[in-house]
Parts: sequence; structure tokens; C-alpha cells
Amino acid sequence: MTRALFLFAQIAVVVGAAWALTHRWPGRIAIDWQGWRIDMSVGLLVLVIAILIVLVVIVARFWGAIRRAPGQFFESRRMSRRQRGYKALTQGMVAVAAGDVQEARRAARRADALLDEPPLTMLLSAQAAQLGGEETAARRYFEAMLDHPDTAFLGVRGLLMQAIKAGDKAEALRLAERAYRLRPETEWVVDQLFELQVESALWSDANETIATAIRRKTLPAADARRRRAAVLVEQSRVAEAEGDLDTALSRAREAHDLDPGLVPATLALARLFKAKDRVGRAVRLIEEAWARGPTPELGAAYGALIEETDPLVRVKRFQRLFSFRPDHRESHIALAEASLAARLWGEARKHLDAAGGNAPTAGVCRLMAELEELENGDMAASRQWLARATTAMPDEAWVCNSCGAVAGSWTALCGNCNEFGSLAWQPPPRAMRLAAPKPAPSASDRSQRKPSLPSRQGERKPPPTP
Repeated sequence: MTRALFLFAQIAVVVGAAWALTHRWPGRIAIDWQGWRIDMSVGLLVLVIAILIVLVVIVARFWGAIRRAPGQFFESRRMSRRQRGYKALTQGMVAVAAGDVQEARRAARRADALLDEPPLTMLLSAQAAQLGGEETAARRYFEAMLDHPDTAFLGVRGLLMQAIKAGDKAEALRLAERAYRLRPETEWVVDQLFELQVESALWSDANETIATAIRRKTLPAADARRRRAAVLVEQSRVAEAEGDLDTALSRAREAHDLDPGLVPATLALARLFKAKDRVGRAVRLIEEAWARGPTPELGAAYGALIEETDPLVRVKRFQRLFSFRPDHRESHIALAEASLAARLWGEARKHLDAAGGNAPTAGVCRLMAELEELENGDMAASRQWLARATTAMPDEAWVCNSCGAVAGSWTALCGNCNEFGSLAWQPPPRAMRLAAPKPAPSASDRSQRKPSLPSRQGERKPPPTP
């Protein structure tokens, strides 16, 4: 419509110009050609020329429209197919999300027929096959996606998820490494590769992965440092077991610098300092860690660093350790244990009373039982404390935040659920998770079995009742 109005406006301008020429410059023009004579005014000639020009333009445009018509027809048809194909693709994705297998398959077939872009439809086809439990067909689609640069990453991801689901850790690790090469700054790729590396005890590779993630800021800084510290502790343990104390010390120091609050890193570093005859540095390290948060393992490590065997001298050394956190229960317990060994009954009772308060833990109850037996020979009071220990709150231990299992010592991976970095020093649940069910004992086994009490990690058990 706009073009037609513009054309009429042009004609009006030409007619107006012809009229102006006729009135301003009157005169006539005669043309002799092939025996023909044309005689007209100047204005009429201009008008005729203008009309001829307009006719030529109209004919040219009409001819161009005729020539373009087939192409426009096919382009319109192609766009229509493309729109219907994308609609089918969208409907298929919605069907996959809704779990509608049949609709997902139908949509995948429609999209594949309408769209001449296999990379777009292969993902939908693979997901539809997975939804229908056809893992072999899905694998073929994912492998075909590897041939297209635009979908290679999606293909690797699909194959990786299949390998993890099938429990093929070697294949999963290989695919995770390929995904990492394609997208090294994708967070879930880094997480997956790191998880597979630590599950395979590839501590050096895991350290390199997490160190690169820290440099590229792929993961949150605090979380990445915590992970790397745990990996370095395991690297240190491996090097120590192989007799490479220099590497073990280096890795332990790196771990401690990254996460000073990681007690296993502190313990490993202190132990290696002692092996290198740097006992003073090891002692200061334990004292610094004790000031941050006392634990029985730190107390046991501190006692192992004291070379003096005189019980009274050891009490004085533990009094120094106590001074760093006199408000903490573990400080009172550590000093009470040293006092018990030195037969300082009053000092031991004072600190056990301070540690237990109105609700002593199971470990404090057992120490009180030992004190009653050693100081007064009061077996009745000792048995009462031991009975109380069975119902008292359990002492803190390494507990998995993922599965709730209690570990005897810290490791980077939970021994029960294989979760990385899940062990935390905290009170265990009342009902502890068992590793595996045991067969019921026979009558003879029950008659020969003696009752046993859980003991606090690192403490002495009370002597047997005479």
C-alpha cells in the first residue's frame, strides 16, 4: 500500500511538472521518422516520456516478481517446516520433562522429519530413548553427537551419565576428562572429574584439577581450598607410606596453610616435624591448633611429643596446653587424664567434674569410673559410672554428614558411602550405622561372650574388676 501511494505521488509530480512546462515554456516539437511525423507540445512530450518510464518500471518489477516467485514459494515452505520442526522439538522436550515416553518419541520423529539439522534432534531422540529404558539406542545417539562440534559436549555428557549409572568408573573417568578438555570452566564438569579422581585415589590428578579450578575461579574459593587441603593430606599420607618424608612434609604444610582448621592436616604436619627432629615446631603447631579447637586427637599427639616420662612433668606440660583453652571441655579431659596417670586424684576429679557438668558424656563417665576404682577401690561406684556411660551422650567423633556413619579416624572419603570431605568432628547419632549385618550368635557364643563397653578414642580403659 505504501509503495502504491509513493508511485502515484511520483506520477502526480511528473504531471504537475509537465503542466508547468506547458504553461511556462509554450512551444511545439515535430519529429520526422520513417515517413511518420509526430507533432506535439513540449508538455505533452514530457508527459509521454514520464508515462513510458513508469510503465517500464512497472513491467520490470512485475517481471522480477515473477522470477522471484518460485524461490519465495520454496523459502516460505522451508520456513513453515522449520517452525513446525521447532514446535515439535519444544513439545518433545516438554514430554521428556513430563515423563511421557510415547509423546517424546512422536515429537522426536516429527522434529527429525521436519528439521534438516540432526544435531538438534539427536539430543531429543537420545533423551526419549533413555526415558523408555533403551540405553543402547540412547548410546548410539550420544555417540553420533560426538561427530558434530556443536553437540560434542552434549554427547560426552550423555555418555558420562550412562557410564556413572552403569558403575563403569574407568569409562566415566575417561569421559569426564574429555568433557573437561571441552569445557574446563564448567563447574559441574570440574566437580564430576574431581569426584571420580578422588574415588579412584588419583590424588595427584585431583590436586591438579582443584588447583586449576582455584586459578580459574571455577569453584567458590573457600570450598575449593577446603577440598584441596583434604587432597593434600591424602597425598602426604601416600608419600609418607612410601618413605618420601620431604614430599610428605611439603604436602602437609600446603594443606595446613590452605585450611589451618583441618585437624588431620595439623596432625600430619606435627608427626612429620617430629620425624624430622623438629619437635619444638610440632609442639607449637599443636598448641596453635588447640587454641582454635581442642580435640582428643590433638591431645594424644601432644602427649606423644612430650619426651619426659615423669608423670608429674607431663602434668605440667598438659597444664600449659590447658592454658590455651581453659574454657573447653577437652582441655579439662586432657588434663584429667594426665592427672590420673600421675595419681593426682583431687586434680583429676576437679577437671572431670568441670568437663562433665550436669550431663557428662560417655567418655567422662568412664574416666570417673576409673578414678573411683583407682583412688578409693570403690567398685560399686565404678560400676555405677560405667552403667551411666551406656546411656550418656556419646563423645564427639568423625561422623559422615552424608550417611551418618562413624569413622575411627579421618579420611578424605567416607568409608561407608564414599562421599568426599563429609567427615566432621561432631557428636555421633545415638543409633550408629552398621557397616554390614552380622549373623546371630549361637547359644555357646553368647555364653562365652563377655560384655564390653565403648571406649573413648585415645583414652586408657579402666583395669578389669578383680
